[in-house]
Amino acid sequence: MTNDGWHALDVKHIWHPCSQMHDYIDLPLLPIKSAKGVYLYDFEGNRYIDAISSWWVNLFGHNHPYINQKLKEQIDTLEHVLLAGLTHPQAINLAARLCALSGFEKCFFADNGSACVEVALKMSYHSHLLEGKQKPKFLSLENGYHGETLGALSVGAVGLYKDTYKELFCQHLQTPVPKNEADVPRALQALQVLLQKEHKNISAFILEPLIQCAGNMHFYSADFVKQATKMCQALGVHVIFDEIAVGFGRTGSLFAFEQCQVKPDFLCLSKGITGGYLPLAVVLTTNSIYEQFYAPYEQNKSFLHSHSYTGNALACACANATLDLFEQGVVEKNKKLSADISAHLQERLGSLKGVKNLRACGMVFAFELTGYKGTKRLSLAVFQKGLELGILLRPLADTIYFMPAYTITPQEVLESVGAMAQVVRALT
Repeated sequence: MTNDGWHALDVKHIWHPCSQMHDYIDLPLLPIKSAKGVYLYDFEGNRYIDAISSWWVNLFGHNHPYINQKLKEQIDTLEHVLLAGLTHPQAINLAARLCALSGFEKCFFADNGSACVEVALKMSYHSHLLEGKQKPKFLSLENGYHGETLGALSVGAVGLYKDTYKELFCQHLQTPVPKNEADVPRALQALQVLLQKEHKNISAFILEPLIQCAGNMHFYSADFVKQATKMCQALGVHVIFDEIAVGFGRTGSLFAFEQCQVKPDFLCLSKGITGGYLPLAVVLTTNSIYEQFYAPYEQNKSFLHSHSYTGNALACACANATLDLFEQGVVEKNKKLSADISAHLQERLGSLKGVKNLRACGMVFAFELTGYKGTKRLSLAVFQKGLELGILLRPLADTIYFMPAYTITPQEVLESVGAMAQVVRALT
């Protein structure tokens, strides 16, 4: 079947995420037949660079031979078993490895990023409740994003996703995120004032350390994260780090919190955890939190949260394979790769008309595009022009970002940067 044939069948039956289906009248969906490395291939033999790692999940390229091998080995042994009352080696090994790498002691499995955030919010609230404290509010940063289930939306701040559902939310407060380094004192002062007034009512402060990804790739201070975390924990407010998008090497360290020189009470991980193969998420926490729930069942202290596919064996096998690949010095190698990509972006895009605030943090690169001359909304125009030039881009409003697989080659970097430069020239 051709691309057009698959498109026609798709729109007859599928309602796509984060989409206005009306757009697909003029811009047909792109059916993907196969993928390898950084490339996606359609049904007519065209190839496209996956410049966004398929929503930031595909860390080691598509169809990676080692992850493929480990997935195939697992599928012949055990595909899935419930994790309530049973267990299996893949989940055990993954939990042990994540705890050893992060310094946490306990791992609670979920199956996607939003669910992971829900777990952390509920666990925090319940923990305080077991201490006899009613703390019904949550605190988050302005411009933050934490997912699209109701609890996760409650603590987010991107109006595009949350405004429609505001009557359904739990109680939440927001504090400013620093605009730049000079703005850190103002943001910390605002947080201090809010905490002095509300800390007895706040269960947890949730934030994305270093980069607010869905918030137009806003980079902000590690020192702010450090000071804000200390302020909250000193007043008995838990801290949740949402590293769903920024974990697993994206910011230049395996976990972003390492650069902040502080440890949260809960760490949420998903997206890249399986290398982009299967849905999986975890909440990492401490023994002190865990022990509050540890008691005979009759004392009604259990944390009764579950997913049918909790700790799925196939997903855990992919996650363990992904950690195996990290053991090959990937984070250190990425430092040179990041510097090389930054240099190429600066050389090819830095002086182009319309390119503003070209920036990098680890393996995340972004810039704003101004002076757009077209009639379609900018994000759609960039997406369409990118596909015409063989690159998959999915802007956040006027922010174009580049989050490639860590396996991208120097030639593929040049191809990617060249395509982005052509997109900019065509639209400004």
